[in-house]
Amino acid sequence: MPDHLSFSALDRHAALSGSDNGFPWYAGAMLAVEASEVVRLRCEKLSRGDEAAGQEAALMVSEKIAAAFEAAASLLAGATPAAVVQRYREHVAANARRLSANEAP
Repeated sequence: MPDHLSFSALDRHAALSGSDNGFPWYAGAMLAVEASEVVRLRCEKLSRGDEAAGQEAALMVSEKIAAAFEAAASLLAGATPAAVVQRYREHVAANARRLSANEAP
């Protein structure tokens, strides 16, 4: 397992400052954390097994396909990895808001 000394200066700078030079490591890590909350919310909804769960499953698949095409098109148009990660974070945040609003008290 690599220690912190094996990271490049660019990696350390990106992690400590949130820099978008190269791949946005901090934003990518935040995307993973934020997405895990959406996974939790979706699992709760899907576990109910009702009609809303089926609709959520279909929505989830269609959203993932659309997001993949959007990311590919953005990269082909010259977007940076940071812009793609930021757009994914926007999608994840919207899903978190939608699913949190539907949570049963």
